[in-house]
Amino acid sequence: MTHQPPPEAPARPDDVDTAFWLWLIALPLMVTGYIANAYFAAGKHSLLVIGVNVMFTLMIAALVLTFLFLMRSGYRWTRTVLTAGGLATVIYTGVNLFGAEREAVQAVIFAVTGIVGSVLILGGVVLLHRKDAHGFFTK
Repeated sequence: MTHQPPPEAPARPDDVDTAFWLWLIALPLMVTGYIANAYFAAGKHSLLVIGVNVMFTLMIAALVLTFLFLMRSGYRWTRTVLTAGGLATVIYTGVNLFGAEREAVQAVIFAVTGIVGSVLILGGVVLLHRKDAHGFFTK
């Protein structure tokens, strides 16, 4: 009986790497926009509200970052979670972009970070569902 080495995992496609970097660039942009939005909205309220918003945002960002690294390893469920969360984020940003009154500085920060971040997220989602990338997610 001969010893057979385990089959090698498929090489990670360029689409998956590019999607990872698009998401990685979008993450701090979206976090910045959300924290700025929360800061300006709660500016007249309490420091506790701002602190809770910042902590919640950082926890979600850490979770997304974890999912990004798991996605690079080929886990199919992380691609699904990132796709659903990304689409929800884009919808939330779009609705919030046109649905709230903001001061000029707050509006510019939220618009720039939200629009650029949303485009990057959508690009990452599309790349994760292309044919080459689809075959990579086997775990």
